[in-house]
Amino acid sequence: MRNIMLLFVFLQTLAGTVWGVEKSHPDSIQQTFNKDYVLQVRRARSPIQIDGKIDEPDWHKADKANNFTRVLPVDTGLADAQTEVVMTYDDKAFYLGFTFYDSIPGKRIMESFRRDFVFGNNDNFLVFFDTFLDQTNGFSFGASASGAKWDGIMYDGSAVNLNWDCKWESKTVHYDDRWVTEMRIPFRSIRFKSGTDRWYVNFSRLDLKRNEKSSWAPVPRQFPTASLAYTGVLEWEEPLPKSKTMFSLIPYVYGSGSKDYEAGTKADYRKDFGFDAKIGVTTSMNLDLTYNPDFAQAEVDEQVTNLDRFELFFPEKRQFFLENSDLFAGYGYDVVTPFFSRRIGLDAPVLFGARLSGKLNNNWRLGLMDMQTEKTAFLPARNFAVASVQRKLFARSSVGVILVNKENINEPGGVQDYNRVAGLDYNLASSDNTWNGKFFYHQSFDEEEHSRGQYAQGASLEYKTRNIGFGLSQTSVGTDYRAEVGFVRRTGYNFLGPSFNYTWVPNKKIVAHGIFAESENFYDTDFDKIDHQQTLGYQFEFESRAKAKFGFVDYFVHLQQDFDPTHQNDVFLPAGSEYRYRGGWLEYESDNRKNFKWSGSYTKGEFFNGDIDLLEGMVGYRIQPYVNFAMNLSYSNIRLPDPFETTRMWLVGPKLDVTFSDKVFLSSFVQYNEQIDNMNVNMRFQWRYAPVSDFFVVYTDNYFTGDWNSRNRALVVKLSYWFN
Repeated sequence: MRNIMLLFVFLQTLAGTVWGVEKSHPDSIQQTFNKDYVLQVRRARSPIQIDGKIDEPDWHKADKANNFTRVLPVDTGLADAQTEVVMTYDDKAFYLGFTFYDSIPGKRIMESFRRDFVFGNNDNFLVFFDTFLDQTNGFSFGASASGAKWDGIMYDGSAVNLNWDCKWESKTVHYDDRWVTEMRIPFRSIRFKSGTDRWYVNFSRLDLKRNEKSSWAPVPRQFPTASLAYTGVLEWEEPLPKSKTMFSLIPYVYGSGSKDYEAGTKADYRKDFGFDAKIGVTTSMNLDLTYNPDFAQAEVDEQVTNLDRFELFFPEKRQFFLENSDLFAGYGYDVVTPFFSRRIGLDAPVLFGARLSGKLNNNWRLGLMDMQTEKTAFLPARNFAVASVQRKLFARSSVGVILVNKENINEPGGVQDYNRVAGLDYNLASSDNTWNGKFFYHQSFDEEEHSRGQYAQGASLEYKTRNIGFGLSQTSVGTDYRAEVGFVRRTGYNFLGPSFNYTWVPNKKIVAHGIFAESENFYDTDFDKIDHQQTLGYQFEFESRAKAKFGFVDYFVHLQQDFDPTHQNDVFLPAGSEYRYRGGWLEYESDNRKNFKWSGSYTKGEFFNGDIDLLEGMVGYRIQPYVNFAMNLSYSNIRLPDPFETTRMWLVGPKLDVTFSDKVFLSSFVQYNEQIDNMNVNMRFQWRYAPVSDFFVVYTDNYFTGDWNSRNRALVVKLSYWFN
């Protein structure tokens, strides 16, 4: 195994050289693929007013980023809907002015006023900044046609985490033949290197009426316009001012009342306070502090029917954990990662925490985190500590080391006191984004003696062009591997998974169509097969933006433990039994530009030693930009032979989202889930009375689905204010 790992590192290192990517030196800068696309930014000589009117003298003198090229439906030629971008700056902030020409009559498509809108459901414009010229990390800002804001932190070369927020201003104004947006973004709101005179940047526009996505620096259609490998160059007239010490304090007070009817306890009333603080240690390194945090306002998870044998993964939405989150959560794969921040604070309150993260220079990144949870009636006080160091290699690749420690505090003897994981990851990314890959090896440690492997190891390689894509992924996880602060879906297996797809792009009524195949194969530690899932399918993208997909799946399962596929019966399929079953599925998604839209999928086939029908769908309607209603549903009909009973399960989730303005929001989400015998009601009112300062009222109620008796309910009121 050791020789195989060393060989894989060698081959990936060799590949970095073969693909024309030279080894980087300290503080070196990798040239962007679109280095000939250059926008000069002049310093402002007079004040800029953010009013949606690009009429100040500095705007008239500014260089323009124009002649946008198409990305979708095809990546050839100039965009039919053209855009102009101008920029300027002063000592405190930089300014952007966008003009979006629109000659097609009719309403522009705008879903709501809600911040961090759904990209594909709105006419919108996004900008992507690579402030450290590493083509991996950055910041994204944008606006929809309604004037809704978009801001997020970028990682992995193109991914955007929209749960990150910062202070900035924008204003959108509509005219018959165009719409205009102005932005002011303070330098202190983002991270960058002091004294630099260059960033990388790209501008992206989605015009739904024309069904056209375009960008300033060209991007191949197989990649998102957020791909930092394809940014152009932003040249400042003078080196950017050295940023002053950045300090933000966000105190909050909250009160809550709750009652657990299921446990029969008395009503619990709480009132408390806490704070978050952000300290800019340098312009590229940030220290986050939190005391007594309350996360009640985080959006509720969308439930799904679980017909699998393993735990489900839900994303992190809490603000404290988000900036530079890839430094902590980017190790391993989603199904086997040593750090998963949702393990902290969901089963016991967080008392305090500190988090230092960012750039040491162009090649080195550092992440340190320490969180302390309170003692509860069921759990001891615990400390969670994480250290991560990442070094850039070649064009866009990197190598990183992570250490994770979970330790119980003042725990009675006889119980395991700690769990630790050490890991090494190598992330491969070619300069043009065509090749991507990963190699990792992780080892866990605890007080007990183990003999069946405390390791997790994986390797993957992916190739993607306009028409062809293929990948190969491999994973091995020891039976005794334990990452208690991570997410480990299963242990004691070896995995091999090739995939392939080919896409034709005729750009007619059918814009694109193609075949895809995936093979997932699991083996035990003796390399005897225990699972496989073989998928073959075909997909279509239509001119109307509708999409269709169908395919066939073949399963094999050798159960390692007793298992009830319905999660509702009192009988089980026995460990050691084997099942081979097949099925077919069909998916369709309607044109999302229309006020009424829907999507659905239907699966029919065998299921273990029985049969299944699975229907999933969504029906939505909007009154733009104020009201959005969606009904999500899932129906499962599982028919297993005796002694199992036929099981029919509904999961229904109506969701109402009302945005009165870009400052006042009301959402209501009901989830009726027969599988877990629960109906959840979550209502959240938010008033953003000042920039990134909020008043929340959150009501949650849970009922049994059978007799409709209340299980528990809670009401939380929270007020926060952001001081700079």
